[in-house]
Amino acid sequence: MTKEKIINGPSGKWLTGHVKDFQRDPLGFLTFLSTEYKDLAKIRFGPRRVYVVSNPALIKEILVTKQKSFVKSQDLQILKDVVGEGLLTSEKKVHIQQRRMIQPSFQHAHISKYAQDMIDTTNQCLSNWEHGAEVVITDEMMNITLGIIAKTMFSMEFEEGVSKIGEPMDTYMKLAVKRMRSLYPLPLWVPTKANRTYKQSIKSLDEVISSIIDKRRKEGSISQDLLGVLLQARDEKSGAKMTDDQLKDELMTIFLAGHETTANALSWTLYLLTQHPEKQQKLHDEIESVIGDTPVTPEHYQKLPFTQNVISEALRMYPPAYVIGRRADEDVNVGEYHFKKGDMIMMSQYGVHRREEYFKNPEQFIPERFENNFIKTIPTFAYFPFGGGPRVCIGNHFAIMESVLVLACIAKRFKWKLASNHHIVKPQPLITLRPKYGLRMVLEEKE
Repeated sequence: MTKEKIINGPSGKWLTGHVKDFQRDPLGFLTFLSTEYKDLAKIRFGPRRVYVVSNPALIKEILVTKQKSFVKSQDLQILKDVVGEGLLTSEKKVHIQQRRMIQPSFQHAHISKYAQDMIDTTNQCLSNWEHGAEVVITDEMMNITLGIIAKTMFSMEFEEGVSKIGEPMDTYMKLAVKRMRSLYPLPLWVPTKANRTYKQSIKSLDEVISSIIDKRRKEGSISQDLLGVLLQARDEKSGAKMTDDQLKDELMTIFLAGHETTANALSWTLYLLTQHPEKQQKLHDEIESVIGDTPVTPEHYQKLPFTQNVISEALRMYPPAYVIGRRADEDVNVGEYHFKKGDMIMMSQYGVHRREEYFKNPEQFIPERFENNFIKTIPTFAYFPFGGGPRVCIGNHFAIMESVLVLACIAKRFKWKLASNHHIVKPQPLITLRPKYGLRMVLEEKE
């Protein structure tokens, strides 16, 4: 089974293995495995062998050094229904070629052009907020990030993006999670209500994106939004451009991965700041000191170190991408362990980010821990909210800049606290990690 070490794990049910344990409390189970078994734990989902890896050095081998021996997990392939062969799901040569074409569009020099759109969209949404009002902050963050991705990707105004893309995307996401969590999902040809709704949401998204691409092609105009940049993108080796199908898959992937993840990160950030009023006050002090009475501008992004650390710490405690899955594509040795072709690997950011040996008092919200280049003092993959290696999230710089600027815009105008009769806040691990039942907050406009 191994080259040198036996891989241990908790005992499971005879037929289903650990399916029920994982379904009952995914985060608790993953954290238990990371804490109890340290480097590596063996579990089983039905007949499938699954290994939960929590050692940063082993994670680095899987995601970087020996990444060619692994492919994305089978569960993620369900997303192909809507993102096709986009970066999230494509493999091998297709992924390498597409990444090569898209990567320049997400370099810091290029995404900095979108900073003003991020600020303007946020301020437009904030104009509807009122002193003393109670808002569902999770919905508000989803609206803001949806508006930002619609604006930066398609030059769409906020309302148009929400109605055309946001609603069918939300329906799709909820039903896709149920299919991913099911041990034996019903084939889509079975005419259940859920299957019909699922297929209709995919059809609606496909029609919207295809019509946008078709309209832009016919106009022939060159735009600096993401669609315009990708329309001009060429493979540096072959000189080929993307086909409409490739373009549609990548746009759908960016949209799927680019707004809900950031919305959840911001929601968790605002929640954590309600639980630590002294940190919220420190944030307000920095905003007042750096920005003062002037509007938030793109130049402020680099001048807000505590605001950036608040985002980094929120991503540690509640990473929107809370687990990464891989499947061994061949027999391979990783460290002192051996994986067989077909073995499933899980690496949980949520679990690893809570290991005491890397993060002192891991259950406490301490943005200051990220001061003085803290990241360089711990193993590379002890903190990996955006994954790593050749498949690291292509929009990581976009997401960080967006989160910092949105938080700065909010903190410049408002303070916030949880509603007095709020339910117990629990994380809900769907495709991304969101607050279960949402978050209701009361706003206090600053003088």
